[in-house]
This record gives sequence, C-alpha cells and structure tokens, in this order.
Amino acid sequence: MKAATGRPTEPAVVRWGLTAIALSFLMCFLFVPLAAVFAQAFSEGLRAYWAAIVEPTALAALRLTAITALVAVPVNTLFGLAAAWAIARFEFPGRGVLITLIDLPFAVSPVVSGLIFVLMFGLHGLFGPWLVAHGIRIIFAVPGILLATLFVTVPFVARELIPVMQEQGSEEEQAALALGASGWQMFWRVTLPNIRWALLYGVVLLNARAIGEFGAVSIVSGHIRGQTNTAPLHVEILYNEYNFAAAFSVASVLALMALVTLVAKSIIGRRRT
Repeated sequence: MKAATGRPTEPAVVRWGLTAIALSFLMCFLFVPLAAVFAQAFSEGLRAYWAAIVEPTALAALRLTAITALVAVPVNTLFGLAAAWAIARFEFPGRGVLITLIDLPFAVSPVVSGLIFVLMFGLHGLFGPWLVAHGIRIIFAVPGILLATLFVTVPFVARELIPVMQEQGSEEEQAALALGASGWQMFWRVTLPNIRWALLYGVVLLNARAIGEFGAVSIVSGHIRGQTNTAPLHVEILYNEYNFAAAFSVASVLALMALVTLVAKSIIGRRRT
C-alpha cells in the first residue's frame, strides 16, 4: 500500500512477508499442481501423450467442447450486451429482478443447475412427454449440454459491462444522437469503443467457463463416449479407468487452454487499467 506521496507506508518486513506468503500460496496451490499435470501427461513418453490426444473419443470430446464454447460465447455475449444496456441505461419495472436473475447461476450449484434441466426436459420431466412424442431429445444429448453451459455462463459478460456502462453514463451517446447519428452508428462509434476492454474481459471469462464446465454438463450429458462427453468428462472417465497418463494428457490440453485464457485475461486487464 502507498501513501498519497507514492511511498510505501508499511515496514519492509511486512511487505516482504506478505509477498512471500502470496508467492508460497501460488506455488503450492497453482504452479506445483499444474506442473504435476504435465509431468503425469508425459510420464509414458511423447508418443503415448500424442496417442491419447488423437484417440477418436478424445478428439470427439475436444470437438464437442469447442462446439459448446462456440455456441455459448456469442449467445451470452449478445445477451450480456443487451442486459447491461437495459440495466445501465433505463429504469423499468422488474429491473431488480433482472439483475437477480443474471446473478442466479453464481448462487446455484452447477449440479443443481443440471438437475433443473433434467426436471424440465427429462423423460419424466415437465416437458419430457411432449418432447418424446415429437422425437426431440435434450437430456443425454448435445442440446442439453448446450443449455446447461449457456445457463452457467450467463453472468460473465453482463457482470463486466454493467458497472462500466453505469460509470460512463449516457451523455456521449445522447450527444451522438443529437448530432444525427443512427442507433447503430452511436453503438459502433461511441458505446463499443468505451466498453471494448470490459467486453473482451467478460468474453474471455465466459469462454474459460464454457470450456471447463463440469458439474451441470455431467448431469445432463449421459457420459456417452464419442457423443456426449466433453473434455472434462472424458478426463474423469479415463481417470476412473486408471488410465492416468491418457487422463492427464487430455487434462494438459485443458490446462493449456486455461493458460492461454489467463494470459489473455492479464493482457486485457492491463489495457483496461
């Protein structure tokens, strides 16, 4: 912590002590486990590692994970933009309810979220008999995975944009409209440049959650190999079968995705400040 003059106010021993505690915590609970994942992944050699990655069910799981993220990211980005705009710019009945609903996925366990979809769309659920009668399958199929992922990733973009848009106000947008700009020109040339880093930050977090989601997807997927297994579920199956090297190989791919996300998040966070 620095005083108004920019000089530290705490004794050096306190600053160095806190820094050492933080670094020790990160070393024990982040770097060491991450290094262990890669060490286990390459424990049987590069050839075994590559074979585990390109194995057909592993490729299917990675493909489904990518498809899920490709659906969840644009859908929840558009929703987050619309919801943040409505909440930050307008007063309307139900505004508080909308804010609460956006935060709901943060408050509800992902497992409970998955069970909610089973109760709604399962064989004996609220809409199950109608879906079966029309040949539509949601639970234990890809649509269920997409719905569960969309639900758990709802808050990320909206929660990043709402405080930024509230802080910036609407004066610049109103001035653009007064000068004759259309709604699209106002958004593209005034609103978007002001929120771009918050938007990118939210999208990065959303993408990370979509790739790594386990609890809700596990409930609705059915764990069908090559069909409804995402990468995290495939890792779990391999681990339960004592195929540790293959499990850690696929897990290392997820870890690499997480590291790329972390770097992107760090760069965007630095640009925001």
